[in-house]
Amino acid sequence: MNRRKQEKLAKAGWKVGTAAEFLRLTPQEELYVELKASLCQQLKRQRLRSHLTQEELARRVKSSQSRIAKMERCDPSVSIDLLIRSLLAIGTTRREIARAIA
Repeated sequence: MNRRKQEKLAKAGWKVGTAAEFLRLTPQEELYVELKASLCQQLKRQRLRSHLTQEELARRVKSSQSRIAKMERCDPSVSIDLLIRSLLAIGTTRREIARAIA
């Protein structure tokens, strides 16, 4: 957000800050959320690059299409373990996973 807009919002009584500040996340929690979001984004990119539907990916990881949709939306109920297993199931290399979270 640009500085002029921030100043305008502050004058109107709004507090401008980050999501981490709003949610009162510790630095470790903030990093965890960012890491998980990166994996979710990578999963969707890789699935689309592989020309797979959510249903096809779900069959590969023995899950459901709705679970894949939750993974791509970064639903809090999705584990990092499932994200990584799904990425590996569609051929993502360790190097690509490392790049996604770096």
